[in-house]
Amino acid sequence: MNTHLMSGWKETGIKSVWLATALIAASAVVFILGYLVLTSLPIFFETGVSGFLFNTVWNPTGVVPSYGIATLLIDTLLVTFGAMIFAVPLGIICAVFLAYLAPQKVRDIVKPAIELLAGIPSVVYGFFGMVVLCSLLQNVLDIPSGFSWLAASILLGIMALPTIVSVSEDALYVVPKDYTEASLGLGATKWQTISRVLIPAAASGISAAVILGMGRAIGETMAVMMVAGNAAVIPSPIWDVLSPVRTLTATLGIELAEVASGSMHYYALFGVAAVLLAITLVINLISVRITKKIQSGGSVFSMPAQIKKILKLCGVIFAVCILMYAIGIVPTLILTAIVFGLFFLRRIMSHRSIERTAFGIIYAGTFLVIGILFVILANIFINGIPAISWEFLTTAPRNMGLEGGIFPAIIGTLQLVGGAILLALPIGIGSAIYLHEYSRDNVATRLLRTGNDLLSGTPSIVFGVFGFAFLVIFLGWGVCMLAGMICLALMVLPTIIKTTEEALRSVPNSLREASLGLGATKWQTLKKVVLPSAAPGILTGTILSIGRAAGETAPIMFTAVVFSKRFISMDLFDPVMALPFHLYVLSTSVPGSETQQYGTAVVLISLVMAIYLVAIVIRKRFQKRLL
Repeated sequence: MNTHLMSGWKETGIKSVWLATALIAASAVVFILGYLVLTSLPIFFETGVSGFLFNTVWNPTGVVPSYGIATLLIDTLLVTFGAMIFAVPLGIICAVFLAYLAPQKVRDIVKPAIELLAGIPSVVYGFFGMVVLCSLLQNVLDIPSGFSWLAASILLGIMALPTIVSVSEDALYVVPKDYTEASLGLGATKWQTISRVLIPAAASGISAAVILGMGRAIGETMAVMMVAGNAAVIPSPIWDVLSPVRTLTATLGIELAEVASGSMHYYALFGVAAVLLAITLVINLISVRITKKIQSGGSVFSMPAQIKKILKLCGVIFAVCILMYAIGIVPTLILTAIVFGLFFLRRIMSHRSIERTAFGIIYAGTFLVIGILFVILANIFINGIPAISWEFLTTAPRNMGLEGGIFPAIIGTLQLVGGAILLALPIGIGSAIYLHEYSRDNVATRLLRTGNDLLSGTPSIVFGVFGFAFLVIFLGWGVCMLAGMICLALMVLPTIIKTTEEALRSVPNSLREASLGLGATKWQTLKKVVLPSAAPGILTGTILSIGRAAGETAPIMFTAVVFSKRFISMDLFDPVMALPFHLYVLSTSVPGSETQQYGTAVVLISLVMAIYLVAIVIRKRFQKRLL
């Protein structure tokens, strides 16, 4: 009797621990959102909500300060719009290639290569944009400066590509094979089957991919801050893609470190962070809703055919009006004539000719994506490898980083990442175990999962703003390693929870039932049967989290790091060096340090990509075990 009683208490105690970890994870987003909103309230009392959102003048340091963020909002939307124009067609083309045209061996090479694009740290993208992309635009277009809306959109488009490709390819891949067989059986060509059956069937998943890519572009800080020109102006005319712009995230990154705590400017920046967080929360909620619809087999955009036709007609009229306003009447007429000409040509071409043309475009688009990855890596490694030496890897920087090495930055990066994983791993795994093994599908569980989904889409700069206000200023810790660890831990927590839950879901229920049938308790089943089987998936999520934490700059630039430090400290309340921040400062503030910039980029990208490669290899082995 006592044994059963003790066992029951033990099970209850273990369940309570998992519940506590789940509550910690979900409450983090509530606390971050609440703290940002409360801190930003003074600016809304000062200007009013409409004055803050719709005033186009952002000049907080002027003689008569002005705190309107309409210009920043418009610039953010313009940059995101430009990025989507670049990324959506290329992403869908690449996804179609991987799902339906690529041989299995080619798919096994191309898909991981595209996923590696996601592993390149954003500060490296920004560095490449500054050195190569902006210079290219300046020389080719013969303009005074390449730092512009166009440069930011191209760079963010490249960064959003892996998300769009990966999610779209998953959506296309799971379309039932019966659809293909039925279409081909009715005499349709392969291209007709893809374009008229398979892509429409996966439209919901592709929409989710585009929304996720949009969220990635809106929340990006470092890359856009390094190439957009950072002038808080609305392009005039509005379609002037060569105009400098400034986004919401860039404003936070540029001004937060210089602002006086408690000033109206300080509160205005928290208002910017609150608006940014609200935008990304809405995008994430839409994405989560679409994903759940897909998983349940429901249709996201079902509507009568007549309404679809009316909406298409309205869309065409709207696009023509926008073009006439943007590029003028004559160019619009020429463009319209070309489109109608292509449409007419399509009607007179044979089905095989159309298919060959379409497949040619798909192969060319995929080749372009792979080419972009190759150019970025080739530029960095060709210029960076000569900088790598024993002295560069094992000594501290001297003379503002122009001499010496990056050893304290390497160690500081490892310290920050190690601390973040130690904080996030037990909470993340515990939360996932509670959600999958103990909880039922009720309102509380759905709220916990929604909180985790929202936390996963929060821009990294928001974690930095929160850490700066709460940990550095409110708690009085100052800029220190512990504050950076906590910010990074909050950022990677959702990844660990999601991947762990997926790994637990992949363990067959028959194993659990067999263990319980033999008399084992729930905890014994979990410890001896379920967790060992799910270990590879959990390890993959942990490695991906390490890679993301190692490459992030925004969450630590206000909370944990300094540019140069000669000695390594183990004190949690001392600041540290980190590779991403060191590269950012070298690129933007130290002229003549190109060799050190490229060398630091090579070390950083090698570190992060090695971590991602390990994750990919583990995933492949895990998938083979399941087959």
